[in-house]
Amino acid sequence: RATDLLMEDVDMVLGALKRRAYEHRLTPTVGRSHAIHAEPTTFGLKLAGHYAEFQRAKERLAMARFEIATCAVSGAVGTFANVAPEVEAYVADKMGLAIEPVSTQVIPRDRHAAYFAALAVVASSIERLAIEIRHLQRTEVLEAEEPFDPGQKGSSAMPHKRNPILTENLTGLARLVRSAVVPAMENVALWHERDISHSSVERGICPDACVHLDFALRRLAGVIERLVVYPENMAKNLDRLGGLVHSQRVLLGLTQKGLSREASYAAVQRNAMKVWRGEGAFLDFLKADPEITLSDAELEDLFDLGYHFKNVDVIFARVFGEDVHAKALAAE
Repeated sequence: RATDLLMEDVDMVLGALKRRAYEHRLTPTVGRSHAIHAEPTTFGLKLAGHYAEFQRAKERLAMARFEIATCAVSGAVGTFANVAPEVEAYVADKMGLAIEPVSTQVIPRDRHAAYFAALAVVASSIERLAIEIRHLQRTEVLEAEEPFDPGQKGSSAMPHKRNPILTENLTGLARLVRSAVVPAMENVALWHERDISHSSVERGICPDACVHLDFALRRLAGVIERLVVYPENMAKNLDRLGGLVHSQRVLLGLTQKGLSREASYAAVQRNAMKVWRGEGAFLDFLKADPEITLSDAELEDLFDLGYHFKNVDVIFARVFGEDVHAKALAAE
């Protein structure tokens, strides 16, 4: 039953992510690799990626539930010496469980280890999304922000603060859930047909891991549902480097004009470094560089933001399995 509740929690997260992903399907933002500006993407695509991850989380929970839902009533060392196999089959049927094909005095604990590993992976997915929000909420970025209710205090000492306490809490909860994995793995290696070294461990990690994950998933769903998004700040940050996010298109454009890739890279990087130093705009430098064999019109075309979003609907259709345009028209 605990796993069924967790799967319902994941459905709540999926619902919130899907709604917000469609809301910001074409909201431009900058993609970052190594925390540095890379190329344009959309905020909806970011959320769609997390949606796909939580779809996998739901599947993992279902598989973990299936694997652990077994029954053993086979006697002191699993030989059925004093209880008939038919009794085990009867009990398993009444409880809706599968029969453990070979047991000792207990069900083998590799099943339990796999279960807690699945919970830990889900917790890591929670943390990945929580960290994304925490980074986007940084004062210097401020592209998205946790909900901040009237009268809420961000800091007892500094009244101006709006701290990401919910997602920080989610990060901590993820650590707690993952902390159950190593003990669960160590429980697999019981002595002979059984000892009870696993017993005290499971009494602690079973309820704690499930309760923590349940709370974390519900909290995450609420954060996503009420997440404050700032498209104007996303646009401002996207333009912050004076067009450098289009450097790959310029590089490829030069190679298509016949310049070698090495020479193209050197020419683009030379002009890009001027922008990093705050000397001006990328497009202006490129137009003024005699080694750049593209016309002004061709360069301007390479700075078209919409170019990067031409396949957004293809990706959405893969993730959500529906006609994106039909859904958008229905919403209107």
